[in-house]
Amino acid sequence: MNIEASFLRSAASAGDLPRDGLAAVALVGRSNVGKSSLINALVRQRVARTSGAPGKTRLANIYRVVRGHAAAMYVFDLPGFGYARGGNTGFDEIVQAVLGRDRQRGKDGAAGPAASALAAILLVDSRHPGLASDIEAWRWLAPVVERRAIVATKIDKLTRGERIRALGQLESVFEHPVLPVSAVTGEGLDETWKLIDKLVNRPRPNSSSPSSSQRRPPPAKAAAATGRAMDETTRPPRRRKR
Repeated sequence: MNIEASFLRSAASAGDLPRDGLAAVALVGRSNVGKSSLINALVRQRVARTSGAPGKTRLANIYRVVRGHAAAMYVFDLPGFGYARGGNTGFDEIVQAVLGRDRQRGKDGAAGPAASALAAILLVDSRHPGLASDIEAWRWLAPVVERRAIVATKIDKLTRGERIRALGQLESVFEHPVLPVSAVTGEGLDETWKLIDKLVNRPRPNSSSPSSSQRRPPPAKAAAATGRAMDETTRPPRRRKR
């Protein structure tokens, strides 16, 4: 299948996000989990931008992707969590701009990811199953994004026995199916596209579901390594200082 992909722009705020109503999928994950590598592998070309310093990028990189005769869609490469450089404010703002429920429900009345389908995929490193920061990210996403899934990257780094144990542990911890993928060998790429198609084409729940004011994420806890509690707001996982 022919795939056309191009870098659109980097978004620093909600005003920088596309507003044409196309479907979109946001990739969420720790720094160095392999978001950019997975994007490049999925579109079969090198379009994703990477930073030489983990945690430095605070922007959401936006890519426009067209697969075969399907409608165009966007892929949002969100800043990685797990590091903090100069505070978390910028990171929190852009993640909430992309994934916040007010944005999804089209509070401003404008077209954008809110007007169509917005999905989120949490990427976790298969070599490190059950990290506190990954679990916190999934808990935060649960009441914020209706269409969501988990993909385990770098599965090629594990032996057969290790991957069986890691996937079993991941699915036990998250209580959700986990799709293994490798940007190096190509394993799981076709399945990842099928997953994305399923997410963005899934019907939304009916309007009787609780509104954003009624469905606030539960008070979040910081990753165990930080020992700091997060604010009781719909904030994404904070970046850990190094």
